Amino acid sequence: MAEVSIEVGGRRYEVACRDGEEPQLRRVAMLVDQKAEQARAAVGNANESRLLLLAALLLADELNDLRQGTRAPLPPDTDLALADAVEQLAARVETLAAHLEDGGPSA
Repeated sequence: MAEVSIEVGGRRYEVACRDGEEPQLRRVAMLVDQKAEQARAAVGNANESRLLLLAALLLADELNDLRQGTRAPLPPDTDLALADAVEQLAARVETLAAHLEDGGPSA
């Protein structure tokens, strides 16, 4: 297992992944970070869990549009595995955000 340091929403995280998947994890993290910045620009000063939830929802919305064919397809150099990884990450972020909003310990 490899350890990768990523930054999302201005916060650094250490994330484990399978050996060889480090570049993909970094690309996915950059997508999440971009959406977190879009969410921050849209809502202003939101708490971390709300910001990550909004980023996850923005990503899930894009993925849903792609699956329904209402959005342009991913660029040719982006594979389906990346989209699946974003979807899985969005689901985990939503679960984490819900846990944090319910009074769980902060990450």
